[in-house]
Amino acid sequence: MDRPIEGAARSEDGPQTRSSSAARSLNLPVGMSRDALHLDTIARRSWQGLASPMKHGVCTTTSSPTRTSYSDRFIPSRSSSNLTGFALLDRSPSGANISQANDTREEGGAAYSMLLRTELFGQEAGSPATPENRTGISARDPMRSPISPTVSRNLFRFKSDPKPSTGSKARPERPYDISPAGIDSSLAGTPMSPRKAPRKIARSPYKVLDAPALQDDFYLNLVDWSSNNVLAVGLGTCVYLWSASSSKVTKLCDLGPTDSICSVSWTHRGTYLAVGTNLGEVQLWDAAKCRIVRTMGGHRTRVGALAWNSHILSSGSRDRNILQRDVRVPDDFVSKLVGHKSEVCGLKWSYDDRELASGGNDNQLLVWNRQSTQPVVKFSEHGAAVKAIAWSPHQHGLLASGGGTADRCIRFWNTATSTALNCYDTGSQVCNLVWSKNVNEIVSTHGYSQNQIIVWRYPTMSKLTTLTGHTMRVLYLAISPDGQTIVTGAGDETLRFWNVFPSPKSQSVVRDNEVWSLGRTYIR
Repeated sequence: MDRPIEGAARSEDGPQTRSSSAARSLNLPVGMSRDALHLDTIARRSWQGLASPMKHGVCTTTSSPTRTSYSDRFIPSRSSSNLTGFALLDRSPSGANISQANDTREEGGAAYSMLLRTELFGQEAGSPATPENRTGISARDPMRSPISPTVSRNLFRFKSDPKPSTGSKARPERPYDISPAGIDSSLAGTPMSPRKAPRKIARSPYKVLDAPALQDDFYLNLVDWSSNNVLAVGLGTCVYLWSASSSKVTKLCDLGPTDSICSVSWTHRGTYLAVGTNLGEVQLWDAAKCRIVRTMGGHRTRVGALAWNSHILSSGSRDRNILQRDVRVPDDFVSKLVGHKSEVCGLKWSYDDRELASGGNDNQLLVWNRQSTQPVVKFSEHGAAVKAIAWSPHQHGLLASGGGTADRCIRFWNTATSTALNCYDTGSQVCNLVWSKNVNEIVSTHGYSQNQIIVWRYPTMSKLTTLTGHTMRVLYLAISPDGQTIVTGAGDETLRFWNVFPSPKSQSVVRDNEVWSLGRTYIR
């Protein structure tokens, strides 16, 4: 029990004499004697402290000699540490047994890490990870340690904003940015938010109807679609009705060899059809019973434009006049609107039935109200005949018009302030315009020289799609009551049906496969 502790300096295989000499050569700390290495000395001092007598109720202890205390805690030196190896870089997993689910998760994590690095450290740090920048070492030198790269780079760096150059404006504050780091010019290539996929529009018509004797005349309006889903088409001297629900074709009337159809227009409820003739008459037909209700005169020559406003029927003629007819009274017309200097070829009432827009071969666009007999607004910027007219169902007082071959422009007007808004050159004759009720988009049909159909997004007027198929001028256009389908007619004697607009959010239209099947049939 009185042996010194020599295990720290003794070898298991060495002789005892060498252990004794090694013990004598120990390098002891200052203030520590060799006796402190003996167990009996330590025990004796401990018992002396416990056996000290108590004098007058006070416990007295014997203090041990001053000595240095040592701990087994190791505190490394951080001066040689390199934190570059702990950068926010991707760690590609190694090994052949990696499941497909792990690959998908790691790809998503890599994309997120790249976006995070780009936001925090700039576009250079957001470049995809390569074997060289993933670990901070060169892939050509596999012997170099990954924790000792040649170039040291701090994780976080403070960078002051560059001062704007003289004459340039400072970047405005953006309190509602999607990115917490804001929008920086250096991050121009970084995707900031997911983009909505553009709507796909079929480039081909889903149905084609043959329409023999459909006239190739720019100043006529021979196609209209009723609210009861019935299409009326004027072919030569006859009017035919095609039911979109049953594909049934009905012959409504035949004017005989001395007259011809120049215009057709349904009432808002879709039960009565107005027919304008080449002799200047306007006939009112009951489509459900296939019988004529009345015939109204007043024009001296053909009636090429018709428009309904509740019980008021407006008719425009080659005699340059517009007649207002109240179908409830026996008189042929109740007022005459005089303002055009040439044939009236376009008529449209606004959706609130307060304003009537008329276009003529005198290149003028006139706006009338319900009480006036003189135009309240005149627009003369078009350079050709104005047949294409469309009121916006989304904004009060917004009117669109299109010019003929010499003009080729679509113009927008504010009738409330009597001002011109925008003008867009389409490159070809504008024959028709119709505004979608479901979305803020507009369709135009064209003649010389491309014979195309264009869907535009308003107000940017960016082209959503261009539809082709007609071989002659697309002179006629109508939209279905649900606002999804348009029908176009041309001098090539065909009617083509296109799905161009989305369905309204408040309803869903279910179409019978037999009724809306692809194919080519005859309308008569």
